[in-house]
Amino acid sequence: MSPEHLVELLRGGEGLTVEFKRAREALNRDIYETICAFLNQRGGTLVLGAADDGRVTGIAPEALAQMRKDLANTLHNSQKINPPMPLVPEQVELDGQTLLVLSVPESSQVHSCNGRIFSRNEDGDFDISGHGQLLAELYLRKQVGYSENRIFPYIRLDDLRGDLIERVRHNVRLQRSGHPWAEPDDLELLKSARLYQRDYQTGNEGISMAGALLFGRDEVVLGVVPHHRTDAILRVHDLDRYDDRDDIRTNLLESYDRLMAFVNKHIADPFYLEGNRRVSLRERIFREVVANLLIHREYLNPFHLNPFPAKLIIQYDWVSTENSNNPHGLGLLRPDDFAPSPKNPAIARVFREMQWAEELGSGVRNLFKYARAFGGQDPILREESIFRVTVMLPPVRLTVESPRPEWGAESQAESGAESQEQRLLAALGGGALGKAELASRLGLPAVSGALNRRVRRLLDAGLIEYTLPDKPNSRLQRYRLTDASRAHLNPQD
Repeated sequence: MSPEHLVELLRGGEGLTVEFKRAREALNRDIYETICAFLNQRGGTLVLGAADDGRVTGIAPEALAQMRKDLANTLHNSQKINPPMPLVPEQVELDGQTLLVLSVPESSQVHSCNGRIFSRNEDGDFDISGHGQLLAELYLRKQVGYSENRIFPYIRLDDLRGDLIERVRHNVRLQRSGHPWAEPDDLELLKSARLYQRDYQTGNEGISMAGALLFGRDEVVLGVVPHHRTDAILRVHDLDRYDDRDDIRTNLLESYDRLMAFVNKHIADPFYLEGNRRVSLRERIFREVVANLLIHREYLNPFHLNPFPAKLIIQYDWVSTENSNNPHGLGLLRPDDFAPSPKNPAIARVFREMQWAEELGSGVRNLFKYARAFGGQDPILREESIFRVTVMLPPVRLTVESPRPEWGAESQAESGAESQEQRLLAALGGGALGKAELASRLGLPAVSGALNRRVRRLLDAGLIEYTLPDKPNSRLQRYRLTDASRAHLNPQD
């Protein structure tokens, strides 16, 4: 969060989705009740180091490290917040003081704090543990609002892959001793992970859609979500079709494995040092990209998008992903004003416990950090009914040996340091142009098939758009930069 945004938040005062706590020397005991209430209602922002009236009081420097540690430990502790919700506070400097800002998402689950369930209204947090009607309404809203919670009472335990459940159990044992998923049998593990629930509309109990997607046999996965599919495509030589492809229609754990294998097969991993230790940029970046593609997808597509397969497309200059989305906002996402909003928290929790995804919020910030080092530019994240991510690739990137794709003979003398796509985007930086004007700007004698393919690729990536979107084949059609491409060309803005 930027200091300017924080100032606006403090001026606006406390309310349904905003809470201030002084927390000068230590964490207030009631902050976890506020976090629980935010999770159960509409989410919110918790500012530590501010008085109730919005005055900045700050956090004592000597208390800051311990406060961050206490937050992390407590939010991982199911005896305090159940189910746990790991969140990463953001440190912001304002008026010479340090504050911690915690962006708390609305959760698909009902959470408790110290065994009590809290909700939120304009006056603050209140305990609804003994209010049957309010509790029933809360559970019902979570199940209706989040498709991952849909119950399938006729799915049996043997319809799931026991080997995949054991894989998770084995993995969490390695990550942390005493993990609550390490010892229970399969059913108890599913219940602990909130993948086996009760439907408060019908009274049915059973495995949720999230549980089926994560661990189901292939026929079960496709029975629950018939249009479930992730398409991995390499498109370098053949821009109209593909050079390699993996059509993935299986559970989410094996989908992750196959997508990462596809990335590792076709994208090189440049040498990179973090301090004095080599780290894999490819693994850091695409672990997050692939996990997001699987976690933050709306699996019950709106009818006008159905069926809409999720895609990971490796092209010559970038990698793009797209998936059906239930947006919580519209437009570009930036790490300085990003409010994390999980689409499928139960699925996300399994990925986090497997160490395949970062804690909420920190994953996007790390993606920007490492993508900049990898491809030299910020990634582009656009949230709409289709969620799109674009990551630029470094100059030496594809493991396949191939000549650089060309526009025509005119491009053979061109320096390989600047791609034709970048030149096309730069040409549009001065305003909208038609194809004939673009050809002229690029030094081509006429509009070619290669130019048409490049324009189509940029349209598909959301980097350019039609000036006449309702008449794509109009002779008056021109092309202009989108907000995403302006951010791509001018990442400092």
